[in-house]
Amino acid sequence: MQILQLATATPNNKYSTEELMQTFPCKLPDDVKKNVLNLGISKRHLVSLTASTSKRETIISERELINLCLEACQDTLEQADLSIKDVGYFIATYDANPFLCPGLSHLLIRELGFSAYVKHVNVQGMACASFTKALELANDHLAIHPNDKVLVCVSGVNSYWFINQLRGLRNVMGIHKIRLIKESQQQMELRKWIATMEFFLFGDGVASVVMAKEGDGLSVNKGVDVTNFRKNDYLAGYARIEALNEPFKFGFYSHLDKKLPELGVQYTALAIKKLLGKNAETIIKAARKWAVHTGSEKILDMMTEHYNIPREKIRESYEVLKGYGNLAGASLPFILEKIMSENKFSKSDIILMLGFGWGFSASACTLEFQKQHK
Repeated sequence: MQILQLATATPNNKYSTEELMQTFPCKLPDDVKKNVLNLGISKRHLVSLTASTSKRETIISERELINLCLEACQDTLEQADLSIKDVGYFIATYDANPFLCPGLSHLLIRELGFSAYVKHVNVQGMACASFTKALELANDHLAIHPNDKVLVCVSGVNSYWFINQLRGLRNVMGIHKIRLIKESQQQMELRKWIATMEFFLFGDGVASVVMAKEGDGLSVNKGVDVTNFRKNDYLAGYARIEALNEPFKFGFYSHLDKKLPELGVQYTALAIKKLLGKNAETIIKAARKWAVHTGSEKILDMMTEHYNIPREKIRESYEVLKGYGNLAGASLPFILEKIMSENKFSKSDIILMLGFGWGFSASACTLEFQKQHK
C-alpha cells in the first residue's frame, strides 16, 4: 500500500506560549510557568482561544473543525491529481468533536462532495495511536478493492476539550505545594494543574492522506499495535464525562498520570519487538528517519535516549512539537509531511513510525521508499 499524497491544515489563529500565559484565566505561579515551558512548545494554532463565560448552556460550533478538514482533504486530492469520485473509502479519525454523534465522517461526506452512499468509517477515541489504525483499515480495504483510492482525514483539533474545561478558573497551584495541603483538597488542585498543562500542551491541526494499493509513493509496510498490556493502564491517561446533579448537565474530566512517559517507552518497545522480531536491532540502526508522536519534550527525550536515536533522525518530531504542540492523532502525519518535504531519500530508505498515548496504547509501523525521492 502506498501513500500517494499527504497534506496538513492549521487554524489561522497562532499563539506563542508567552501570549497564552498572558491571556490565561488566572495568574500562573512561577513553578507552574516552568512546568509549561518544559513541555517544549513555542507556539501553536487554535480554532478559538475564548471559552464561553455564559452560565447558560452553550452550543459549541463544529464549523471551524469542518473547514480545517475540508482544507486538508481537498489539498491532498488536488496535489495527487485526483477527484472525490476516485475515492472509494473515507476514514475519519478524531477525539474532540462538538458532535458526539453523528461522527466526523458524517459531517464531512456531503461537504467534500461524496455520494451519500460512499463507504466510510469513524475512528474515535484512539487518540495519539489513531493514524496507524487508519492505515491498517485502509490496507484492509485495498486488499479487497485494489483499484480504489482511500482518503483518510486525521483531526487533531483538541481545544474543544482543553479550553472549555478552564472556564472560571481562579487559581492554579504548583505540584510541590499540592503535596503539602490536606489530602481532601489535593484532588481538585491536581485536576486544575493537569487542565493547565493540557491547555498549553495540545494544539489544533488536521492532516489528510490519500492511499492506493500501488504507486510511486511511500510504501506502508506491516504495522503493530498494543493496548492495555496491564488491564488498568488505560487509567494513566483518559477523557471522560461526569454527571452533575442537575438536569442536562455533564462535566468533562481528564487525567494525565506521571507514568505516561515511562508507559510510552514500555509500550512502544513491545510494539517494535512484535513488529521487527529478530531484525529489530538491524532495522532500528538502519532507519533513515523516525516519526515519533509528540507527547512532550520529556517524552521525546526518553524515546531518543531509550532507542539511542541520533538527533537528526528524530529532528522533525521535535520541530512539530515546538511549532504546533501535541496534535494527538494528527501529530504523526504532520511529522511525515515535514520529513518528506524537507529531505531527499534513496530507494529502500526506511522511516520507523511510533504512536502512543491514552488508551493506553502504542503502535509501530515501518514505511519504505520504493524509488528515489526528491
